[in-house]
Amino acid sequence: MKQQQSPKIRAWLVGIVCTVGMQSVWASAVAVDFSDLVEKNAPAVVNISASTKAKKRTLSQQQQQQIPEAFKRFFGEDFGFAPQPRDRQSFGSGFIISKEGYVLTNNHVVDHADKVMVKLNDRRELEAEVIGTDERTDVALLKIKADNLPIVQIGNPQTLKVGQPVLAIGSPFGFDYSATAGIVSAKSRALPNESYVPFIQTDVAINPGNSGGPLFNSDGQVIGINSQIYSRSGGYMGLAFAIPIDVAMDVVEQLKDNGKVSRGYLGVMTQDVDRNLAEAYGLSKPMGALVAKVLPDTPAEKAGLKEGDVILAFNGQEIGLASELPQLIGRTKIGKKVPLSLLREGKKIELPFDVASLPEDEVDTEKQATEPDLNSLGIGLRNLTEQEKTQLKLDDGVVVLRLAEDGAAAEAGIRPNDVIIRVNNQRVKDTQEFIKIAKKLPANKAVPVLISRAGQPRILALRIEGTDKKDSKSKK
Repeated sequence: MKQQQSPKIRAWLVGIVCTVGMQSVWASAVAVDFSDLVEKNAPAVVNISASTKAKKRTLSQQQQQQIPEAFKRFFGEDFGFAPQPRDRQSFGSGFIISKEGYVLTNNHVVDHADKVMVKLNDRRELEAEVIGTDERTDVALLKIKADNLPIVQIGNPQTLKVGQPVLAIGSPFGFDYSATAGIVSAKSRALPNESYVPFIQTDVAINPGNSGGPLFNSDGQVIGINSQIYSRSGGYMGLAFAIPIDVAMDVVEQLKDNGKVSRGYLGVMTQDVDRNLAEAYGLSKPMGALVAKVLPDTPAEKAGLKEGDVILAFNGQEIGLASELPQLIGRTKIGKKVPLSLLREGKKIELPFDVASLPEDEVDTEKQATEPDLNSLGIGLRNLTEQEKTQLKLDDGVVVLRLAEDGAAAEAGIRPNDVIIRVNNQRVKDTQEFIKIAKKLPANKAVPVLISRAGQPRILALRIEGTDKKDSKSKK
């Protein structure tokens, strides 16, 4: 005869079982000994410092007129009133991938740097050559001249499983060669503004300074580059994201061979298929990328794609979420013919698709926009992708990539990843339009800027310093 337990006793027993269970799980995680892995691989991990010299600012003609002539004669035209920007220095981590001295790190660690220094585990400090960078994947390839360099072993992130232990080595907050461990939290994670990278999510403690450092599996193989964290405080909060090493190595080969990275593209605006849409299209479950719009003069139009098509597979690989499609196409060899599996009007069909290169003008536009001819603005931008426009429900706008600490944009309260929609009540279609509008803004006068931050609209006041056009032309 079974004894009946009171609700309180049952709850107490369940609590004990859960506590013991959690303790055993924690104990098994802690029981992984990474000491040999760290000892073997730490010599191939490097510290990186990148310095960028600030451009000197000059006073506007109006400001110069306000300085008494007597002061100008003794102290010069500017009289020290022009606020001078400070040299910028960024720090990060990296790792050596070849005996020839190739080093991998993040693009945002060395972006626009005038000088990059690499500090080895044996305390040697060497100046590095930037072979190439790729902003879309946040990968940079450096090269140093040295002998007998230790290297890491490259692994296969495709074999990773959620829950497996991983370890990072880097320099968080300047603490050299710090090792932190955790598990794989998720795979193929799509992040906002990152269309071409299926991130590895981990709970490894990653902080500023870890950027560009290696993520190892338990066999001591590099399976990712630590790149981003999710944080409300600027520090570790249990969500870290790494670029899969196979994605990075594909970028490396293209940078070595061509000095740039070419990617395939489709030319459609897509959205996820939810439960209701799956029912409407007769799908057994939500899956695929629903084509909301086919852009003109694109590979998608040439292939015969139509609005309302549901792309179920690309080159035989099933599409679960719309965000997976650009990742697959972007990594496919240019010129290759691959099959697209579609659901159209209730019937499954297959279309041949010729992978074409992402237009150069889009890449060139982004490069031009990262250094607008507005020194005091201090902002780097890129265009919204079609997928982002769909996700954010925006027709136009530009994404903020980076900000100078002492720039007018930062002082206005603009932050990285904000989407600028309007400036001075003028719609911002793309980065080139932003530059045109910014160049015509009134000097030293606040103007309204409409932004979207985490999907919420906000209006900020932007004030740009004036410049003397004659002086600026003579300096060129």
